[in-house]
Amino acid sequence: MKQLDGTGMKRLHRKWRTVTTGKLALILDGLGTPVNVGSIARSAAAYRVDFVWLAGPTPHFDSPGVAKTALGTDRFLENAPTSTSLEAIEAAKKAGYRVIGIELADQAEPLHDMTLTGDICLVIGHEDHGIGKAAIAACDAVAYLPMLGKVGSLNVAIAASIALYEVRRQSWTSPQPD
Repeated sequence: MKQLDGTGMKRLHRKWRTVTTGKLALILDGLGTPVNVGSIARSAAAYRVDFVWLAGPTPHFDSPGVAKTALGTDRFLENAPTSTSLEAIEAAKKAGYRVIGIELADQAEPLHDMTLTGDICLVIGHEDHGIGKAAIAACDAVAYLPMLGKVGSLNVAIAASIALYEVRRQSWTSPQPD
C-alpha cells in the first residue's frame, strides 16, 4: 500500500462525487471565533457545500483569521452575510432546503437516526451559546451528536465537520435511483 499522489487523489475523490446526491448548505449562526469559521469553511469545501450563510456577527470569509485557517478553500464556497439567522433560515427554506439545527437540546434527535437525504441545510451555532432560541424554533428539525466520554460537547468546527460527513455518508449509502 502506498500513499496517493495528486492524480490518485483526484481519481479517488471523483468516484465519490459521482455517487453524491442532494445539495448541502450551512448557516453559521453568530459564530465568534474566526479560526472556527475558517476550519468550517475548509470542511465545507471538502464536502462540497453549495452555500454558506454567515448570520449575525459571524466573521466573513475575508477576515484574516478565517482566511488563515481556511487556506484558500473558501474560494470554493458561495456565501452571503445575513443580518440574522432567521433571515438565513428563511432564505434556505425558500431555496428548497430542509433546515436542521445541530444543538444540544432536550427534544433533539441523534443525527445518525435522522433521514438526511435530499437538500439539507445545517445550522451551526455560537461556540458557547449555541443556536439562538428563535432559530431553533424555525428549524425543521434539531439533531445532536452523541458523546460517550466525560466531555459533553465538541469544538464547533469539529461538530460541523462530523455533521457534514453524516449528511454525505447517508447520501452515499442510500439506494441510488436508476
